[in-house]
Amino acid sequence: MLTFIQMHRIAFTTILMKEIRRFMRIWQQTLLPPAITMTLYFIIFGSLIGSRIGEMSGINYMSFIMPGLIMMSVINNAYSNVSSSFFSNKFQRSVEELLVAPLPNSVILGGFVFGGVARGLITGIIVTGVALFFTDVTVFNFWVLSSVVFLSSILFSLAGFINALYANKFDDISIVPTFLLTPLSYLGGVFFSTDLLPGQWQLVSQFNPILYMVNGFRYGMLGVSDVNLVTCYTILISIILVLYFISMRLLNRGKGIRP
Repeated sequence: MLTFIQMHRIAFTTILMKEIRRFMRIWQQTLLPPAITMTLYFIIFGSLIGSRIGEMSGINYMSFIMPGLIMMSVINNAYSNVSSSFFSNKFQRSVEELLVAPLPNSVILGGFVFGGVARGLITGIIVTGVALFFTDVTVFNFWVLSSVVFLSSILFSLAGFINALYANKFDDISIVPTFLLTPLSYLGGVFFSTDLLPGQWQLVSQFNPILYMVNGFRYGMLGVSDVNLVTCYTILISIILVLYFISMRLLNRGKGIRP
């Protein structure tokens, strides 16, 4: 007879594998576009514009933007995977099968979130492979690099889950990436060092969470960062905890999934 923990582990693994099979089955829509988009970024910003800029923070510009482009791809895909997948379950009403199952909501949330993490990490590996054609990929601190990308994937997977709960139609899941996620990514230090910003804009940039993810990941790869690593981890973990409790509260209330 299965124990309580074994039942939850099987349920979590089932949801996770379903999510992985879903985005792997349509890899032409989920994994190929990021590779093509990032290739264009490397060509335009790295090769063409980067050759005129020279160095940024004492590092070749192509190498400087590489961690930011990888991280941008990771967070976008982690977010979109959960928001689109969970909303599709809402739209098809298959989420009701999960709600009536003898499972705690934390297991349901964990399955979808780690499905987003899986897609984010796989996309990051693909984009890193693309980067090898343009510059040398180095690892300054593997533990910092891996922990920052993992925490960032969890954060944006949770954010995507909240978006899916509130969404009433498919257009609603594209509002946040278009009007919030994309601007924050471009202003998050992907293409420039915040040292170049005027004083007041440096202060404003400190309220952008993506700045800490990009710079934490950049430190893991290149050993340079515009932010303190302790601050980076503190902000990442704090936001994850807040988003987790919001997700659980909304899920327990049945927001968007119960009449």
